[in-house]
Amino acid sequence: MNWRRLWAIVVKELRQLRRDRVTLAMVVGIPAIQLVLFGYAINTNLRGLDAGIADQANTAGSRALVLDMLATGVVAPVARADTPQELMAMIQRGRIGIGIVVPPDFERRRIDGREVAQVLVDGSDTAVQAAAAQLAQTPLDSAAPDMRAPLASTPVGGRISVVGFYNPQRRSALNIVPGLIGVILTMTMVLFTAIAVVRERERGNMELLIATPLSSTELMVGKVLPYVAIGLVQTSVVLALGVWLFDVPIRGSLLDVYLASGLLILANLTLGLLISTRAQSQFQAMQMTFFVFLPSILLSGFMFPFAGMPKPVQWFAEVLPLTHFLRLIRGVMLRGAGLWEMWGEVLALAAFTVLMMALAILRFRKRLD
Repeated sequence: MNWRRLWAIVVKELRQLRRDRVTLAMVVGIPAIQLVLFGYAINTNLRGLDAGIADQANTAGSRALVLDMLATGVVAPVARADTPQELMAMIQRGRIGIGIVVPPDFERRRIDGREVAQVLVDGSDTAVQAAAAQLAQTPLDSAAPDMRAPLASTPVGGRISVVGFYNPQRRSALNIVPGLIGVILTMTMVLFTAIAVVRERERGNMELLIATPLSSTELMVGKVLPYVAIGLVQTSVVLALGVWLFDVPIRGSLLDVYLASGLLILANLTLGLLISTRAQSQFQAMQMTFFVFLPSILLSGFMFPFAGMPKPVQWFAEVLPLTHFLRLIRGVMLRGAGLWEMWGEVLALAAFTVLMMALAILRFRKRLD
């Protein structure tokens, strides 16, 4: 062992690392990202869940009960409704996760000690279902009596029930399997196209492409299209195994499932193309893909509840394609919603795809330097 030669190799590697900015960024970036995500962004204690309220009694007591539920901080009112059916329609569209229903005979029910309110929960997200259970513990003693009622009608009891829809057994597989479609497509599609252009350059094929009459747009689109079919095959495999092994239902249209998957595939492929125009090697492309995949899987709502994250983190997560896809795929497969009912998520994925493709085309140049 020659220590002088060994030291020379160490110095050489350090200098090469200093010139490789992507690797250097990973050395510092990965610990920083994980610390911020797990220490600040990830929070399993849900607060401020979007809720709709249907107070059909509209008495002093019912209003006091609703205010007590809101005071827990678990829910935040974002919509009002006249009937439970309207709340269920909002839950199916994904507009709200919880609906609070107070029946017209609230005061009589409370006197008789019967059920005085129902909490309707979107059970497709098991974390929301668990958080909603806290609302059933809301005390009824503080609810003011209806001043129009006689003194003998002073409330003496009552209870609140929680009703979970779409996944009453709270099976984790129903929540995880649809999300796995998005996770797998994000990991593979971004990686496949991230190394597409880089691979052409490393193998010496770029010279041939430069000599062809292909435009930058034609080359970029041609790189994307073959992987769309691969992504749909992966979707079919996950769906088949999910239905067969875990009995995951497909309550909505199968066509909508594939259309939603196609939107995510295109979004991830264009993002991968943009990465490939920046990376200098396939190893760099894989490193940059990791920077995209880690926030996607942690912040999209797949592993940790989206509603538990701070607002700035939620705003950042809205940029990630996987966030919108999870809402689409769970809405279609578990709640039986149609894509047209969740047009905002569809529009977000389409806009992301157009933007990433435009940036990739602008950055790509048919030259070797």
